[in-house]
Amino acid sequence: MQAFDLHRMAFDKVPVDFLAEVALRSLYTFVLVFLFLKITGRRGVRQMSLFEVLIILTLGSAAGDVAFYDDVPMLPVLIVFVTLGILYRLVMWLMSHSEKLEDLLEGKPVIVVSDGELAWEKLRAENLTEFEFFMELRLNGIEHLGQVKRAIMETNGQISVYYFSDEDVKPGLPILPGKCVERFTVLPEENDYACTRCSAIFHLHAGDRQLCARCANPEWAKASRAKRIT
Repeated sequence: MQAFDLHRMAFDKVPVDFLAEVALRSLYTFVLVFLFLKITGRRGVRQMSLFEVLIILTLGSAAGDVAFYDDVPMLPVLIVFVTLGILYRLVMWLMSHSEKLEDLLEGKPVIVVSDGELAWEKLRAENLTEFEFFMELRLNGIEHLGQVKRAIMETNGQISVYYFSDEDVKPGLPILPGKCVERFTVLPEENDYACTRCSAIFHLHAGDRQLCARCANPEWAKASRAKRIT
């Protein structure tokens, strides 16, 4: 075998006229995917649940095979799409009648911030880092957790945020990028401080070197009291 053989790299053993068949097969799979999404409803093209991702990946595998391989017949792929379409509709109907099945396939919404404090154990359980979560909050115009009455991670991965009114904003952990927030292990002055891991707020004194009573973290940041700017 010759290295960097352009003809082999481009065609291998496939005849040139097979490219027209690839185009036809691609059009065929495009139409099947389009019809599948039309049948299953518009929800399939928005943020997807785990079950919907599984369906799309299965469709993608079937569509890719029939588009590129000359030994994959087209009719069985149609049966795959019809079967998955029926399965999707059936599962959606079953989930509408069974909360347990819905929880099993799509999961439950998870409260990750409550009354200005981070439920960091739940966040870790969802395989989401504080860095990613704080980025999502910053995109919602949040400067510190004390502005957040409740944040809920929805089953599609999006985060719903409910805010304190300005007069009810609490001291909270700043969520600006790392270099924008100074961290201390020895506290420089008496103030309210937020644990940089779990966001718990404590009133501490100058010179204190203290572990967080909630999570045993040694690092602190000055709690912010900034109001939201709407």
